[in-house]
Amino acid sequence: MLLSETQLQIRDMTRKFADSVIRPAAEELDGNERFPAEIYERMAQLGLFGICVPEEQGGPGLDTLSYAIVMEELSRGYSSVADQCGLVELAATLLVQHGTGGQRKKWLNGLLAAELKAAYCITEAEAGTDVSAIRTNAARTSGGWTLNGEKIWIHNAPVADVGFVLAKTEPGAGHRGMSIFLVDLNSDGVARGKREKKMGQKASPVGSLSFSDVELPEDALLGAEGRGFHLMMSVLDKGRVGIAALAVGIAQAGLEAALEYAKERKQFNRTISEFQGVQWLLADMAKDIEAARLLVHSAARKIDGGEDATMACSMAKCFASDMAVSRTSDAVQVFGGSGYIRGFEVERLYRDAKITQIYEGTNQIQRMIIARELLKKGAAP
Repeated sequence: MLLSETQLQIRDMTRKFADSVIRPAAEELDGNERFPAEIYERMAQLGLFGICVPEEQGGPGLDTLSYAIVMEELSRGYSSVADQCGLVELAATLLVQHGTGGQRKKWLNGLLAAELKAAYCITEAEAGTDVSAIRTNAARTSGGWTLNGEKIWIHNAPVADVGFVLAKTEPGAGHRGMSIFLVDLNSDGVARGKREKKMGQKASPVGSLSFSDVELPEDALLGAEGRGFHLMMSVLDKGRVGIAALAVGIAQAGLEAALEYAKERKQFNRTISEFQGVQWLLADMAKDIEAARLLVHSAARKIDGGEDATMACSMAKCFASDMAVSRTSDAVQVFGGSGYIRGFEVERLYRDAKITQIYEGTNQIQRMIIARELLKKGAAP
């Protein structure tokens, strides 16, 4: 699967940025759990936010495969940084496809320029995988809506300016009774909970948001009333490709670190790269990373071709994230005891990889989706 000249250029540009700016800062960002606003400003200047947003709306106007390439290269530097790129992509996609001119004017340009930050607000205490169980609700008023409820484990909640909040607008109507609201998170009635202490991807802040009689104008509604669940789900294929690419980037960074270490570390008067056991670890890492990358690119091309990409995206996300956890574990093994010590890159990569099996739909859910599609369509490619 050859890349176009444009795709090669954006890969090389993003890789150079990751190597020169992101990767050198990764350990400090992880240790201090710091939101790297200065890095995001530079990414915005390079056009790395809203990759697929059309040029006439302020974006680069590139394709999903380019987005996947960017996500992998950013993640090679540090997956927390790639996470922010993925979040902006989903928010921008929703605004481009379903927002009004006024909504895009208010939020889109600021998100692309890293002047504003978004939060994608679905998860609740009793509603993780089962989105239909959300309790957050929005009731109509004479001037718009009143929002009440609470969201947990929300990426960017401690720092976000706008929340894409999924709420019930017609209780009892199931998926058809949900709507999305664009909520100014500095409004009266919005409260932010504590920032959570995470296992990995520590520079990507997560927390809770609560809404107590938050008054929203009529134009806070994104898309049609009652279509919120469908709109949120409509961007999940792209979201899963993004996370799959991010997982590949984590594993690629692990392979590079393990290769370098294996060629330098000596035991029994030989570099450990000369031992077959280590060579097999490195070989398995390389082949599985390449297989995952090809799955990601194939899924992205299906989206770009207008094909039904659901199964391909679930396959890519499931395989790549499982691979990242397994192969960063191998990278730690190559480093031996050093790999278990804070300050060594592979220790952080192993921690960062785990969440890729969970967010954008757990891998158990991905397997259910794959099986459902197989039973519906058959096994033919």
